[in-house]
Amino acid sequence: MTDRPQPCLTKSVPDVTWPLFLVFPVRNKEVLESSDLTQVVVYRSCLHKLRDEADVPVLRQAGGLLFDKVLDALEVTVRSHEAAILWLGMFVTRNSRPNIVLLMADDLGVGDLCCYGNNSMSTPNIDRLASEGVRLTQHLAAASMCTPSRAAFLTGRYPVRSGMASSSNLNRDVVWLGGSGGLPPNETTFAKLLQHRGYRTGLIGKWHQGLSCASRDDHCYHPLNHGFDYFYGMPFELLSDCQAFRTPELHRWVRVRLWVSTVVLGLIPLLLLVPTCARWFLVPWPVILAFALLALLFFVCWFSSYGFTRRWNCVLMRNHEIIQQPVRLERLASHMLKEALAFIDRYKRGPFLLFISFLHVHTPLVTKEKFVGHSKFGLYGDNVEEMDWMVGKVLEALDRERLANHTLVYFTSDNGGRLEAQDRSGQLGGWNGRYRGGRGMAGWEGGIRVPGIFRWPTVLEAGKVIDEPTSLMDIFPTLSYIGGGIPPLGRVIDGRNLMPLLEGRVSRSEHEFLFHYCGVSLHTARWYQKDCATVWKVHFVTPKFSPEGAGACYGSGVCPCSGDVTYHDPPLLFDISRDPSESRPLNPDNEALFDAVVKKVEAAVRRHRGTLTPVPQQLSVFNALWKPWLQPCCGSFPFCGCDRADDISYMELFVESKWNDTLAGSHAEVA
Repeated sequence: MTDRPQPCLTKSVPDVTWPLFLVFPVRNKEVLESSDLTQVVVYRSCLHKLRDEADVPVLRQAGGLLFDKVLDALEVTVRSHEAAILWLGMFVTRNSRPNIVLLMADDLGVGDLCCYGNNSMSTPNIDRLASEGVRLTQHLAAASMCTPSRAAFLTGRYPVRSGMASSSNLNRDVVWLGGSGGLPPNETTFAKLLQHRGYRTGLIGKWHQGLSCASRDDHCYHPLNHGFDYFYGMPFELLSDCQAFRTPELHRWVRVRLWVSTVVLGLIPLLLLVPTCARWFLVPWPVILAFALLALLFFVCWFSSYGFTRRWNCVLMRNHEIIQQPVRLERLASHMLKEALAFIDRYKRGPFLLFISFLHVHTPLVTKEKFVGHSKFGLYGDNVEEMDWMVGKVLEALDRERLANHTLVYFTSDNGGRLEAQDRSGQLGGWNGRYRGGRGMAGWEGGIRVPGIFRWPTVLEAGKVIDEPTSLMDIFPTLSYIGGGIPPLGRVIDGRNLMPLLEGRVSRSEHEFLFHYCGVSLHTARWYQKDCATVWKVHFVTPKFSPEGAGACYGSGVCPCSGDVTYHDPPLLFDISRDPSESRPLNPDNEALFDAVVKKVEAAVRRHRGTLTPVPQQLSVFNALWKPWLQPCCGSFPFCGCDRADDISYMELFVESKWNDTLAGSHAEVA
């Protein structure tokens, strides 16, 4: 702990303790540590020193979001009136740290929401967020797959910087809960920043950033080791494999090949028996037994993982405890909503950060019976509308506790809708509107353009629409600014603080270039030419669709990053400002700016690559392998299984009566 500085003793000005929650570079101030969670960072100084040495820009940066309004109300400047400084100190202490609720859908298409142009789907609660807040129309994921996109969201950094990008087409996500890769513990998440500033932090829902490193219970990648005080949800993700008797989703075509290989290996010893039984020639029995043993070992090795995917990956946890294995899907949404409402009720005195990471709208699209047939778009539409209902219940809780005006609510998706998700009943994935491509396609807009909605009634203008390029990575610096967190020094942060743009203090995005990775391969780069408000997009690599011209990779289930791809020389160039659907590539012979734009972007790519440093690949083939000694298990391995999900947690005790009232009202509402 830093020693307290001696007070500045003068006859005219007493010593003043001024609590702030954002470090700013003003001389004669020393940071003090405090055990008081409401005043984590305290500056002790003299009022006359503040008045003489601080200026308006510095205090505006420190005081945050309504400093200009404070000055306007007092009709003074900081240099000439001590009252303004006192006003600012009071504002920062009481008002500048709002509660924060982050809502993230899983594989939701940007075209699935009414507020983004869908006139057929019913999403009134998400639409309410948009009408009462700010809607971003060019909001971009840092990756088109769940794990790397969420890693970038949590850290504000391209996933390639943390090792959360894969060089393999098979392992672009964390694929086993019993694998050894995950978000490195030395990465700083926005939850960790806000936790250090006195926020109560909770994660409800999907994690998908790994679990353990070296032993089954070390939980080195667990949410509680990344800044969250409370976790309730699936440490992996929801898959079709989690529902009994459904067509497998995880590495489906790999499993087909493994079955074929097993059959072939099993036939070899049988074929070797033929010449022996027919007395053509004698094949030694040790040879036959060796091939039989080889076939058996091969089968056991792969079937011990893929044959029990539901039991190994589909796990429900509360903090570090497994409470259901395998997870029962029919009541999972109710449990998640109950936990989210309980968290709000428990920490309503704030400040709190609640990250609700929905399992919706990922296959198998398990939906409550009361929502089945509720939409015009089959099971997928029903699932979207159930998620919207859950969003509404969260907003109702904020209204009921009178927290809405002091809570920033943000809604998004981790990537675009999955076009290849289909079964006999039809499309099971999202709709990306006019944007080409979908989940797994790193460069095409449909894979990375996602909803982005911010609501903060006392700060942000209602009904505002912003067309500037922004990123999921921007959430890290934005929350750091709002909550007073201090980003780690010496670490590249690729996101930008969105508050000046959201508030209207600036009209242009801070992003000049954005880079779109597919695993570790950079497929596409985007240049925002601000002087003419033009967004150029350069594709160096694009996937080959299967079948050709289908617009997706139905043959393989997800488009590859390498191998069956097309390398473009010269690259494809699009003017996204005029051609957002990327249907008209510019011709180098006819476009006068083609060479200049491509050279500009290529130079930016070289500079960007110069900022990358080698890090261990968390999604390497070895880390991706299922390891029995890392498999979380409720019971004695390999006989894992338990069901304690209906046990009331300490969190639920705070809202049991309110939850019953909410459910009663919800049944009447849906009916």
